[in-house]
Amino acid sequence: MSTKYEPKSAVGRFINSLEETIIAILLGLMTLVTFINVVLRYGFNDSLTWGLEATTFLFAWLVLFGISYSVKVTAHLGVDALTNLFSANVRRVLAIIAAAICVGYAFLLTKGAWDYWANFANLPQTDGRWFPTGFEEMKRTSYRAWYEVLEVPMPEFLRWIEPLMNEGETYEKLPRFIPYAILPIGMALLLFRFIEAFIAVMRGDTDSLIVSHEAEDAVDDVRHMNYEE
Repeated sequence: MSTKYEPKSAVGRFINSLEETIIAILLGLMTLVTFINVVLRYGFNDSLTWGLEATTFLFAWLVLFGISYSVKVTAHLGVDALTNLFSANVRRVLAIIAAAICVGYAFLLTKGAWDYWANFANLPQTDGRWFPTGFEEMKRTSYRAWYEVLEVPMPEFLRWIEPLMNEGETYEKLPRFIPYAILPIGMALLLFRFIEAFIAVMRGDTDSLIVSHEAEDAVDDVRHMNYEE
């Protein structure tokens, strides 16, 4: 059974295209900033002091955003040498168990990501060690939105957030809650995609959460063609 993701509706195709576009933009920005920095360094003995940090943040966004996208298109690698020894019904049960474990793991990651990011966004963390039972009481003294990154300057078009997040005080550098926002966003998307995968396995639409064997099948086809010649 093929595990390749093919959106059927117009909305699904639009979202799929949007996600791929965002990933391409992030990769393009990383390449552009790095290229400019190399030209400045070796051509003009200068550099973007914030280039490395900006590239690091872009790479983090690319990775964390790409994790959930890879779940959707079943691009994650896995080993199925053991599961292939069982019958189709047993493999389906194992896939359901694996999907349920992934959903639980993604849920814990989402909770932890929110609790970490909330410190920098003037928002309350969740109560409860494992399962969130609510939100803790936030005191004004615990607000940390004034934390800034080390090098990336504050863009002028974001100055409107200063009265909201920093009591009108000026940011010299980019506040940390902006680049760190990918943590809860990425983990929430991962949780959503694993829930989708779990439902797909339960319905019998797919029998695996890992990359399909289409590449291996293509190699086998080429090998058979060479033998026939």
